[in-house]
Amino acid sequence: MKLFYKLSLVAALACTATAPVFSQTEITEKLPTDYLTKEFHAGRRQALRDKMPANSVAVIFAFPEEVFSNDVNYVFHQNPDLYYFSGYKEANSMLLVFKEMQGSGADAYNEVIFVQKRDAAQEQWTGKRLGVEGAKGQLGFKMAFNGADFASFPVDFKKFTTILYDGVPGDVGADISKGSLSDLVNTFKTKAEIKDMDRGLMSDLSLIAQRGNPKNIDRIMTYLKPKMTQEAYKNNALLQQLVAKPDSATLMDFKAKIGGTMGGMVQYDDAVMQLRGVKMPEELVLLKKSVQISSLAHAEAMRAVTPQMSERELEGIMLYVHKKYGAEDEGYPPIVGAGGNGCILHYEENNATALQNQLVLMDVGAEYHGYSADVTRTFPANGKFTEAQKAIYQLVYDAQEAVFPLCKEGVPYSALEAKTGEVLAAGLIKLGIIKDEEELRKYYPHGVSHHLGLDVHDKGGYGGDLKAGMVITIEPGIYIPAGSPCDKKWWNIGVRIEDDIQIGQDKGINLSIDAPRKWQDIEKVAAEKSIFDAGKFPALK
Repeated sequence: MKLFYKLSLVAALACTATAPVFSQTEITEKLPTDYLTKEFHAGRRQALRDKMPANSVAVIFAFPEEVFSNDVNYVFHQNPDLYYFSGYKEANSMLLVFKEMQGSGADAYNEVIFVQKRDAAQEQWTGKRLGVEGAKGQLGFKMAFNGADFASFPVDFKKFTTILYDGVPGDVGADISKGSLSDLVNTFKTKAEIKDMDRGLMSDLSLIAQRGNPKNIDRIMTYLKPKMTQEAYKNNALLQQLVAKPDSATLMDFKAKIGGTMGGMVQYDDAVMQLRGVKMPEELVLLKKSVQISSLAHAEAMRAVTPQMSERELEGIMLYVHKKYGAEDEGYPPIVGAGGNGCILHYEENNATALQNQLVLMDVGAEYHGYSADVTRTFPANGKFTEAQKAIYQLVYDAQEAVFPLCKEGVPYSALEAKTGEVLAAGLIKLGIIKDEEELRKYYPHGVSHHLGLDVHDKGGYGGDLKAGMVITIEPGIYIPAGSPCDKKWWNIGVRIEDDIQIGQDKGINLSIDAPRKWQDIEKVAAEKSIFDAGKFPALK
């Protein structure tokens, strides 16, 4: 059971001097051996350095810890950027990467990491910490210090022409002790004379600066308008100007001015998106494993499903398979929606007590060593598609098949969406569900693709051409909730098919091929025995 950590902290502090220190040699741990190496992370720091402008420094903070309930935190999830560039997985930390060498002679350096201090009493409660020596020995840093040392570390941020950073964390938690994330952030803001700005606003401004173009300005306005009632947004003059006159000239002026006032964040985003958007061979090994684990789990769910199952039970089967193959977690909250629930794009409750004779949409992806899969399959709970279900499923499948040949280097990213819309609109018109292509978004409200990696919606460019080494999703979908203006036979049919594709020079590679896609193959697999069929549980009293 969870012990009352905060209440026991007084006792732990009282005996800090005698708290046990566990030796690495006392226990032989069977740990995975396929993590990214320190050489990989060092190479990524150098790649970032190569993209940085002269006389600049990049500053990357850990993510904050989040409270789950009272005195228990959620399992900590590191800022993927900090992990990518350092390999460090713990909270209350920050990384500095300098374009040029700082200092001179044997003491010169171009990177510094600040980490959590070793603390025997704390480690007895929450696990071993790497500490300064671990950061040096295991992660390969020459310059590593405890977080509390940042305040006195001799770095003059005002001397740099550009400070590259991904905004400043706003919710830094209640811990204000020396070396905490709050302390690191506040010390940085003081040293660099950084003014507070709403983090959501910063993120949106940077996103528009990076991805805004005349073709998507209408979607930008749809996204922004509900936010313009918030204080930070309505007081931003540049956003007010863009919303008042949302044309290409205003957008270009907006982007130019953002580049001038938020240059460090824009340049940081641009550099990191270029790097993380194209996967290194070491990353592809882990990402392929994550996707294969997910694909095998989807196939097993097809075998195990019955109309009497609950959404939660089917989710549990998926998660068991993930853990069986060594996945630490899921890359996002699992989506298991039967019938009308499958028409809710980010349905996460998964609490329907019986699937009945309906389609089940399962969007579930494993996370292996930080790399997230994103695989969706839709299948009938009773193992057989109805004619209406089959028609919608085949249309979504045809759209996916039409997009796959475009998944190669040099193809504009925008071509994927254009082809998807073309096929889906024509198919819905043929079925009599819509009358013209302008109605498509009523039943296909999302995009067809996003980057995949350390984040399920990973960093990467969307405005240019596809590049070999990118890993993206292809996920067309049709969702027809009850009450839609079409024949009732289509109501509560939601279909999404999502595969993870590695972009190649001449063609893409479907990494999720182990999860059946054709409706005929799904029905065939559904008729097979599952390893879960023999499981019998006692009834609850």
